[in-house]
Amino acid sequence: MIDLDNQTDLNFELSKLEQIAKALSSKEVELLIVDDETIEALNTEHRGKASTTDVLSFPLDAPFTEQSIFGIPLGSIIIASSFVKTKAVEFGHSEQDELSLLFIHGMLHLLGFDHETDEGKMRVRENELIEQFDLPKSLIVRTEEN
Repeated sequence: MIDLDNQTDLNFELSKLEQIAKALSSKEVELLIVDDETIEALNTEHRGKASTTDVLSFPLDAPFTEQSIFGIPLGSIIIASSFVKTKAVEFGHSEQDELSLLFIHGMLHLLGFDHETDEGKMRVRENELIEQFDLPKSLIVRTEEN
């Protein structure tokens, strides 16, 4: 379900992310855990923002019939390990929990949610998933502040 490429020393239980992925989609998802330089380069190239960020999502745009016939993955999620480590300390929870929060955020983007334009629908769904998987509420708190 998750095709993992961990390019860092971040340790976590993939099975916890698999549970989240399975709750949201039956499609495979590519997950890359990268360093700051890599995510900054991707953020600059794809979003025109020359800075690091916590998570990027790249949905695969394929016709529905092709996705179902050929099993095309949902897309790719790229997460910066430094953000996982820093935010876990800042908000007083585990790196696993922080990674799970960012993974949820990335998955929802792959599924078409966009917190910048959807009038709060993504935030509501994030909250539901945070409660479902018994995760800390820090993602909701910090996104409401932005």
